[in-house]
Amino acid sequence: MSGHNKWSTIKHRKGAQDAKRSKIFSRIAKAIAVAVQNGGPDPETNSALKLAMDQGRKANMPKDNIERAMKRGSGDESARIEEVTYEAMGPGGSAMMIMCATDNTNRTLTDVKTALKKNGGKFVPSGSVGFQFDFVGYISTTPTDIEAAELEAIEYGAEDVIVEDKNLIIITKTHDLHAVLKNIDTDTVNEARLVYNPTQPVTLSDQDKKAYTVLYEIIEDLDDVVEIFDNVA
Repeated sequence: MSGHNKWSTIKHRKGAQDAKRSKIFSRIAKAIAVAVQNGGPDPETNSALKLAMDQGRKANMPKDNIERAMKRGSGDESARIEEVTYEAMGPGGSAMMIMCATDNTNRTLTDVKTALKKNGGKFVPSGSVGFQFDFVGYISTTPTDIEAAELEAIEYGAEDVIVEDKNLIIITKTHDLHAVLKNIDTDTVNEARLVYNPTQPVTLSDQDKKAYTVLYEIIEDLDDVVEIFDNVA
C-alpha cells in the first residue's frame, strides 16, 4: 500500500519558525488540555496527550506550564476548550480552513471574521470550501525499521503510507488516527494531527500571493488560531 506525492502539499508551518515563543506555548498548552479532556490525564493510555507533552518538552516549555494545562483539561465544564474550524475565501480563489482551540467561541468567531474582513478575506458558511479538501489523520514518524513500521501501520488501519527518506508518513481516516498512533512507537513520532489536504491546489498571481500572505499571517497570529490549511500551491 504505497503512497504518492499528493500529500506533499500538506504545509509544515512549525511554530518555532512562525510564532513567538509565548504563542508556541499557548498552542501546546491548549493541545494538552484538549487531549486531557478527550482521553484522560494518563499519557501512557492517552497517545494524544503523550505527543502534546513531548512537543512541549521539545519546545523547552516549562514543566509548570505543562502541569497547568493538564489541570485545566481536568477542570469543570466552564473551562472547557473547544476545537472549531472556520472556512474562508481569500484573494485569487484561495480557500482557507482555520483550525482554532478556544474557551470562548463567540470571541474567536468575532476575531476571525474581523481579521478576514479587514484584510481582503471573506468568512463563508461551513461546507462552502471544505469540499475542496480531504480531512484526514496525518502521522510523521522516523522508525528504525521503516518496512516493519509500514506493515504495522497498515495492520492497524492506515489508509496510505509514504516513505520519504528516513521518514514514514502515515495517512488515516480521522477516527482512526489515535488508534493507529496508540499501536506504533510514539517515541519515533515527529507529529500527529488532523489535516485538511487540498484536492485541487490553486496557483496565485504575484499580486494575489502578496495579498494572501498578509491575510494568512494576520489570521495565524490570532490567539485562538492553532493552524491554517489552504489550497494555495
